Amino acid sequence: MKRIMIPGEAVRKKQLGLRKNEIITMMRMQGKATVEALADHFDVTVQTIRRDLGELEIAGKVSRVHGGAVIRSGVTNIEYEERRNLFSEAKERIAKRVAEDVPNDVSLFINIGTTTEAVARELLDHTNLTVVTNNMNVANILAANPNCEIIVSGGTLRRSDGGLVGDLATQMIEQFKVDIAIIGASALDEEGDLLDFDLQEVRVSKSIIRHARTVFLVTDHSKFDRSAPVRIASISELDAVYTDRQLPPRLSAKSRDWDTDIIVT
Repeated sequence: MKRIMIPGEAVRKKQLGLRKNEIITMMRMQGKATVEALADHFDVTVQTIRRDLGELEIAGKVSRVHGGAVIRSGVTNIEYEERRNLFSEAKERIAKRVAEDVPNDVSLFINIGTTTEAVARELLDHTNLTVVTNNMNVANILAANPNCEIIVSGGTLRRSDGGLVGDLATQMIEQFKVDIAIIGASALDEEGDLLDFDLQEVRVSKSIIRHARTVFLVTDHSKFDRSAPVRIASISELDAVYTDRQLPPRLSAKSRDWDTDIIVT
């Protein structure tokens, strides 16, 4: 027999779904959340929040810790469309600041990422640029700049985000030596290591770093609270990091020792 849902129950289920979605959004912004803070925010009991977090843990969205939960992002990345919308204002600020440090008449690598795409949009008025990219979105953005020569790396298309990865992409990158590389990463840990999820993408990023005279990392603060399984490089290998908040103290101290510029927008 088909179960009939009464109106009040339907409303409660909808509210529950909306609350869980908002919990995930808040945790992606903050990295973690406490039971008490969530209960205050939603004006519900701590028991209700504990139940929500338990269900989200079963669904693989969060990991429970003492007093709350942390977002689970250690082995898979957030979906591309969701990443593009997260911290969009911060990414725009970062992109504008990077564009100020990119002169005309230079060659660039720009890799995969929503922040690097924001940088591409800020380069539309630059002149006499040569851009080598493994990001189809970057190529499409810069196509609107008639004063920019665009070279696409080739490789295997990753439909989820327009990235080109694999051995062909790496081999193509190795044919160049550019003035500036502008790269993104999925995570940045306290040891100063840039991390990502896709080994094929990391191989391309490593090649980009090796074949650039100057390397800029663009990253919003949410990457400080995330983890990913594959290492790209160390901040010590970079010339500058562009971000929207100060680095965690331990990482900030390491950056000073490495003489890497930290530019906060």
